[in-house]
Amino acid sequence: MNFLSKERATLEKFLPTLDERLQAKSLLDLESKESPALEIFRQLGGPGLLIPREYGGAGVTPLQLTHIQRAIATRSPSLAIAANMHHCTVAALLESIADESVGEFIRAIADNNLYLASGFAEGKTGTSILLPSMKCQRVSDGLIVSGSKKPCSLSASMDFLTASAMIPGKSEDGDQLALVIIPADSPGIERKPFWNTWVLQGAESEEVILNEVFVPEEFVYYLGKPEDLGNILAKAFIWVELFLSASYLGAASGLVERVIAQGKGTPTERAFLASEVEAAMAGLEAVAHSIMFVGNTDTEVAQSLFVRYSVQRAIERVTETSTELLGGIAFIRSEEVAYLLAASRALAFHPPSRVSMTPYLDDYLAGKPLVIP
Repeated sequence: MNFLSKERATLEKFLPTLDERLQAKSLLDLESKESPALEIFRQLGGPGLLIPREYGGAGVTPLQLTHIQRAIATRSPSLAIAANMHHCTVAALLESIADESVGEFIRAIADNNLYLASGFAEGKTGTSILLPSMKCQRVSDGLIVSGSKKPCSLSASMDFLTASAMIPGKSEDGDQLALVIIPADSPGIERKPFWNTWVLQGAESEEVILNEVFVPEEFVYYLGKPEDLGNILAKAFIWVELFLSASYLGAASGLVERVIAQGKGTPTERAFLASEVEAAMAGLEAVAHSIMFVGNTDTEVAQSLFVRYSVQRAIERVTETSTELLGGIAFIRSEEVAYLLAASRALAFHPPSRVSMTPYLDDYLAGKPLVIP
């Protein structure tokens, strides 16, 4: 089958046998809380995909990772979502820190296949998704960090938790923005159940609580003044939008693949479904090219949002049509059809929502600076 051949060829190139091993498991097993997917991904070197070759990683490009995320999500949406949060955290680390010590840390991730979970702020009503949520107190040899992240993907498998934090400056320097890296077994880290829905349980998206966790100074990386937050996080924000969208498009593509493989509907209907998902993928590829060759200006951030919401609407259309073409008996007798329908539509729940961003994108189109609420 030519459908998804490009994406699966890229996946096979960088993570040989992963697709085969995932395909050997049932979708619902891969999506359960006891899923083996994250361990398989770790064994095959998945955590090092985005890390440059000079640091021991695979050195994949944003374009290649977009293909990989889509391919993985056709087999296990949970694995794609969890891996996405690790990759975006690695990207933020690579882009944000000009420090020799970070090279050693990045190499350790690649050499030991370590997972990084993200403790960056999540969407909360009335609060910017870019503002750090962790509270910090400076002590003589480091920081005391408290706070909570829910949901936090990779909560069980993580080796380190990373978080942005606003740190009281020394003397009269003023507050500083920093990235803190916290070993997952640090005293004071607690995990609580949070993810109650049956969809995407394999992503380990539970609550992680930090109760006065000590972070040594060598695990604190200073990023600049608070007013630099937008510039520092802009590129990481584009990465998140890109790879999340590719992951959920992959889940939707899993439904389209079933329609094509089973010859459901008419040639016109099948071609319509393919044109929808391939056009959405082309938009994501354009965003990936902008990361690689342009930069992280308001234009690129806005483009990533426009494409994300376009992908979101395409997913709505193709999953509805695919499910209809597969038929009621398939929906009744196979939980996988219902599962992929529900999982792929979850992109709408990731911040910033389409509804919340609409007035700001409208202002941007009229010539005002882009604002991320």
